[in-house]
Amino acid sequence: MPSIIKKKITSKNAGQKLVKKHDKLVHSENMKVASHVQREKDDWVINTLILNNLDVPFKYKRKKLYQSLQGQRVNLTYYAETETVAGFSIEVMSVVRIKVS
Repeated sequence: MPSIIKKKITSKNAGQKLVKKHDKLVHSENMKVASHVQREKDDWVINTLILNNLDVPFKYKRKKLYQSLQGQRVNLTYYAETETVAGFSIEVMSVVRIKVS
């Protein structure tokens, strides 16, 4: 019988596969979280991360509250987006995939 070897999909492989399929996605690894804020909006919890040495907020949604990621290292797959807040356009990174290291 031939042996079937299944390749374990790691978070790194999954992030790289997404980036290959979608050219606007960016994958960053081992980024340290400086600030993590969660707020409820409708049935969702909106999470906003600020990473060390970056001035751009990273946002994603979850159904439940999450433990604080402040001080943790994360791997992120995201794309740039523009939001209008109080009449000003700001750049925001929309997170597609997050993995705590």
